[in-house]
This record gives sequence, C-alpha cells and structure tokens, in this order.
Amino acid sequence: MDDIKKNYPEKILSEDQIFKHIHRGNRIFIGTGCGEPQYLVHALLNFVESHPKAFFDAEVFHISAFGVAPYMDEKFKPYFRHNFFYVGDNIREAVNKGSADYTPVFSSKIPELFSRRLIPADVALIQTSPPDKLGNMSLGVSVDIVRAAVQAAKLVIAQVNSHMPRVHGDTFIHINEIDFIVPYDEPLLEYHPGADPEISQRIGKYVSRLIQDGDTIQVGVSRMLNSVLYNLTDKKHLGVHTELLTDGIVELMKQGVIDNSQKTLNPGKTVATFCMGSKKTYEYLHDNPAIDFRTVEYTNNPMVIARHDNMTAINNALEIDLTGQATSESIGKLFYRGIGGQADFMRGALMAKNGKTILALKSTAKNETISKIVPFLPEGAGVTFNRGDIHYVVTEYGIAYLHGKSIRERAMELIAIAHPKFRPWLIDEARTNNLIYKDQIFVPGEEGEYPEDLETHRTTKKNLPILLRPVKISDEPLLKDFFYSLSDQSLFYRFFHNPQKFSHEMLQKFVAIDYTKFMIILATTKEAEKEKVIGIAQYAINEKNHTADAAFAVRDDYQSQGIGRELLAYLAYLARKNGLLGFTASVLGDNKAMLHLFKSMDFDTEIHWEQGTCELRMMFTGLG
Repeated sequence: MDDIKKNYPEKILSEDQIFKHIHRGNRIFIGTGCGEPQYLVHALLNFVESHPKAFFDAEVFHISAFGVAPYMDEKFKPYFRHNFFYVGDNIREAVNKGSADYTPVFSSKIPELFSRRLIPADVALIQTSPPDKLGNMSLGVSVDIVRAAVQAAKLVIAQVNSHMPRVHGDTFIHINEIDFIVPYDEPLLEYHPGADPEISQRIGKYVSRLIQDGDTIQVGVSRMLNSVLYNLTDKKHLGVHTELLTDGIVELMKQGVIDNSQKTLNPGKTVATFCMGSKKTYEYLHDNPAIDFRTVEYTNNPMVIARHDNMTAINNALEIDLTGQATSESIGKLFYRGIGGQADFMRGALMAKNGKTILALKSTAKNETISKIVPFLPEGAGVTFNRGDIHYVVTEYGIAYLHGKSIRERAMELIAIAHPKFRPWLIDEARTNNLIYKDQIFVPGEEGEYPEDLETHRTTKKNLPILLRPVKISDEPLLKDFFYSLSDQSLFYRFFHNPQKFSHEMLQKFVAIDYTKFMIILATTKEAEKEKVIGIAQYAINEKNHTADAAFAVRDDYQSQGIGRELLAYLAYLARKNGLLGFTASVLGDNKAMLHLFKSMDFDTEIHWEQGTCELRMMFTGLG
C-alpha cells in the first residue's frame, strides 16, 4: 500500500472527498455475493448520513444483496432506489411491496445491458485484491458482471482487501482502471449452507445415480444442491463448468474426483464466474492454476456450455407442474428468486453432445403442507424452464424422466415422485383436466406407496447387469413395449392365450397395485437414457393358505441369460420376507424351460398334471 500511496497519490483520498464525486440521480453498481465491498457500503451510508444534501435519487443495482444490505433501511429511501437482478431473502419483501425493483434477465445478458447502456453505470463500488508489482488487481471471488460494470462505469471505487484471493482467469483489472482506492482489510462474506436434513441427502443420492464418470457438471446454489456434491465422492474424472463455485466443488477437487481431465473445453481447469464459500475455500482459490474464473457472458453463454460433451446441468425449482414446466422465480404473483443463470445452463446442456438436465426439488414446502408438484403453475408464476428444457426431475421419492414423454406420461412420472399425501389430489386433478386417463386406477395410502427399498442390482449367470425393482404407477408405457416385444409363443406361455392388444385398461392393472397383496418385479436395463423392461415376475397372495400364485416372462431376445432365475429367486426372497409359505404356478406342459427353472429351485415341489398343464405347489424350505 505504501507503493500505491507513493505512485498513485491521487487515487487515495479521504472517503468524504471520494464520495463527493457521486451526484444526484447516479446509477451505482455494487459488487455482490461474497465479493460485496462491505466497508465501502457502510462508508457510503455514513457519508450520506453526515452529508444529507450530497445527493438524492441514486439507483443502486446489483445481482443480489448477500450481505446485510443496510441501504434498504427506510431512512435511506430518499437517497437510493434499488434494482436487483435476483431476489434474495433480505430484499424479497421490498421488491414485492414495490419499494425496490427487480429486473428479470438471464445472467449471461447482464453485461450487455451495461455495454449498450440500457442500464448505464455511473459508479461502480467493487472489492479487489492488492495490486501486484505490475499494478494488476484481482476481482477474486466475484468476477461475474463486475468486470462489465467496471468497463462501463464513469467512476470506479475499489476497496482493496488483502483477504481477497488472487484468482486466475479473467479476474484482473489494472490499477489505472480504478479512479479511487479505499484500503481496508476485513474477512470476506462466507456462505455456509450447513448440514441439510435427510430429505436433501436422499435427493442427492438419486441425482448421483444420473452422473457418470467423466461428466462435466454445473450445480446451482442451494443447501439441497450442495448435498448433491457430497454424494459424488465415488465418481471419477468429473469436470466443472459452472456459474457458482462452492465448498462442495473444492472438496471434490481436493479428493481428486474433479480433475477436469476429460473436458472437451478448457481441459484441466475448473471454470466458474463467482464463489460463495468458506475461508478455506477462498484460500484454496488463491493463485491456484487449476481454477479459472471467467466473466458471466462466457461461463453462462449457452453456446459455450454446449461445447462440453456430457454436460450435466443440475438446478432446482420452486414448483413444477404435471406438464413439465417449472418456475424458479416466483410463487404465483410473489417474486421469490430470479432467472439467474439456471436457464442459461439448462439450455446449453440440452444442446451439448450427450448433455442432460436435472431439476431437483423437495416434494413439499412449509412442513409438508404444500406440494411443489402441482397440476398447473399458478397465475403469475414465471416459467423459468419450459416443457422442453428438462430431462430429469428428482425428489426425495425418486427420479422422473420427462424427455420425449407425452403429457400423460409426464403427469404419471411426476405423480409417482410426489409426496404420497398429495398423490390422490394430483390424480384427481389430472383426471379432471384430461392430463391422464379418466379411469386411471390409483391405490392411495401406504398400500400403494412405491417400496423403493426393494430395488436391487444383480448380475446374471451370463454377466448381464440388471436392475430388479417393483413396478411403478408410471410404468405403463414400459410394460406396453415389453408385452408387444414378446413372441406369440411367449405370450401364450404367459397368458395361456394370445392377447391381441394390451390396452390401457389391461396394462394399468399391472402398474397400479396394492403392494401388500401383490408384487410385480421388473428386470430392467438401460439403452442410452431410456429404461427397458426385459423381464417380469409377479405373485398374488392367496390368503386362504398363505401362499402366492407366481408367474413371470422374459423378452425372447434376452432368454437363456439367467434373467428368469434372478427374477424367481428375488420374488421368492420377497415372499419369504413377507412370511408366505410358498408358491403355486400353472405351466403349460411344453414350456420346458419354465418347468426346468421351477424344479431347479430350492423348493419342496409337488407336481400335478391336468390336461397338458402342470400345476406346481412349491413350498419354501428352511422356514422356522
């Protein structure tokens, strides 16, 4: 600082002398997030209080007020009108009362508002690291729109803070670009999302299933999305191209999970535009060549995002409706957040080779009194993500895949991952509004709640990996494809006749079941992003003798690979677990493969022949 005072004495004046350069009606940009120049803000307010006639009607604008935002106090109303590009907790009331403005805009387009002077910047209050010997100062944890504001502003005032890390990338401005310097060291604002409840951890585990080794990820800001990162520790070679860098990303970098080695753009670099984290994270950023902070018009440009193969955008929403449109901005007419950068990344990921978009949200709000999955977005809600933007939706109740699905299929997928207490309401509303079949069967209560804990992965004798899981209410399209894939012989073996069609009326009886009386287990595999049913096993409890009637079928092109054995063994395990004593089954006499399979199992088997049909009574061994 002694060198600065010596070489640039005109830049270091008293605060009163500096702030006298602000005039009536000026538009003042304040660096935001954790890079907010806290001391400068308080100094400006002290100046206003001590010089009440210095200026009036200044407009303050920034992305959001992460700090205390003391300028929102009523006593400063004559001096400042506020304009925010994002609605945070501490300014939400003012925006909705009309005492502050909200400007909805994609984050990537904010710099253009400055450069085209659609929003002129007269004054920029920013925070930087101390200059190096060449006079370069780093914007540190907040590059985003700050560089654009500096370039556009007529007056730039910088709080120089030794706590600000020197971050690589497009973070540097030269001291010649600064009009006045206020040296003041203070800890940067920190963001601690804290431990999140079990619900967020469950969501994080589901999302982690969708992330593949080598993916490049973007993760939005929220406590829940932070939980996603802590569920990625078993992944390899992840890359990062994101708006926000958090503690969770840094931890994965330290563990070697994120190494950016397979990125198709900026390999070897974690690219972000701002950071909200802890002191340890800021220290990790300092002079770290593995991290590049770029301006928001680069990081959030959908065309840049699309250049990343396997780009995965992970964001959240306030509400989503049964047709697949979602809002992250408002709850009805109440402005709650903002567009931000989420839409930029979702659109960019859609255009990327093998890209995918994930929308994560808790199923309810306000202590489970409000469903966040709704029939239709309410009047006034801003549609942040339209029906074509979203591939996956994740709640604590599972994963819904919407891409390429009809409205009816989307509605059933989303109802299946809604909170169980709201599913009957959603079914009724969907029927009423013709989103699903009018006669759609639904089993309410615990009896119809999907038993996720019964999902299990197996590898058959022919080394085919499969997922065994209970049927879901949204599985009707999958089962339709499965049954139509079977040959006439396989259909005859399964149904003892050849069904000519598999109508909705027939299929829904397979998917809308009471799990306490029936069990249907599907064997599935993945083709690209689409799940495919390759086998089905089921039982129906016979309460009279506490056994169950069993049946199953396997796709012709997957037969003789051990799928039937895995299905029958797992079905028997579940039946034993529920206290059943055994199975009964009817098998056509020429169905040699099925008869052999049943006989090969560890059952006490009795066989009776009736007119070419084999009736089997298979009691479980080792009971009691």
